[in-house]
Amino acid sequence: MSNNSLNNNTPDSQTLLNQLVLEFMQEQNRKRKWRWVTRILIILVLLWLAYQVFDFSNDDKISGTKAHIGLIDVKGTIDDSQDGSAENFAKSLSSAYKKTGLKAVIIRINSPGGSPVQADDMYNSLAYYRNKHPDIKIYAVCVDICASAAYYIAAGANEIYANPSSMVGSIGVIYNGFGFVDTLQKLGVTRRLKTAGLNKGFLDPFLPTVPQQEEYLQVMLNNVHQQFISKVKAGRGDRLKVDDLTFSGLFWTGGEAKERGLVDGFASSNQLAREIIKIDTIVNYTYKESVLDRVSRRIGTAIADHLPTAMGLKPGIGA
Repeated sequence: MSNNSLNNNTPDSQTLLNQLVLEFMQEQNRKRKWRWVTRILIILVLLWLAYQVFDFSNDDKISGTKAHIGLIDVKGTIDDSQDGSAENFAKSLSSAYKKTGLKAVIIRINSPGGSPVQADDMYNSLAYYRNKHPDIKIYAVCVDICASAAYYIAAGANEIYANPSSMVGSIGVIYNGFGFVDTLQKLGVTRRLKTAGLNKGFLDPFLPTVPQQEEYLQVMLNNVHQQFISKVKAGRGDRLKVDDLTFSGLFWTGGEAKERGLVDGFASSNQLAREIIKIDTIVNYTYKESVLDRVSRRIGTAIADHLPTAMGLKPGIGA
């Protein structure tokens, strides 16, 4: 065997060959990813152009100057991560009040409650528009249930309507959890929790309760409750009949709620429009994420995940 043949098979030659192959594969991988990024960007531009041309928004269902009632739905749990969030609610109101033909707003509520923070933001949004446009009355309509944080929102309307069988009220604040201390003891399991900060393990379900922490939690709940009470009183005014049960966390049927001044009358949103507001045209301004928004968000997420790798900012094959 010649010396040249031996030299061609040395470890250094093999390493160099492997390195060249890996670099070639990395380069091809980058090119493929960039082709996909380019295609995605082209699709996004085309979708945006189509959206601008056809304008699929709900606001153009009627003329902006035609007299109508704006309808906004609040459904399900009041939560920042749900459809019933303060941000989506504010977008709905903004969309409705842009129309010069808007004569009234109906907030149709079917919710068991949720976040007091989100509810307070939504209440404040209603207060803002009531002060800015006093000639446009805001009505709340309770459907199956309008309890706790949901009623917090309703109290921000000029008037509240319900069905006689609706569940209304629950003006209170709740914290719930579980304790597994006895269970762990029976199983012979010891909880090992280390914290920096005396109260960092606040109400840990696997440790015995601490009286001072329970007192602190109760103070917090009472403060939020008082804020809730003050907003209901401000919204309902002299119509509210207050007794020991009003702010106890109980809820009532629509009929009982009317006797207590929690609602003003009985009507569905359609009845309210026809018989009280006396305007037949209703436009739903409830904010809903469009198909384009969903597609754009998902594509944007995909680009964000793959763009660093495509640009060589993340390790590639063989790294």
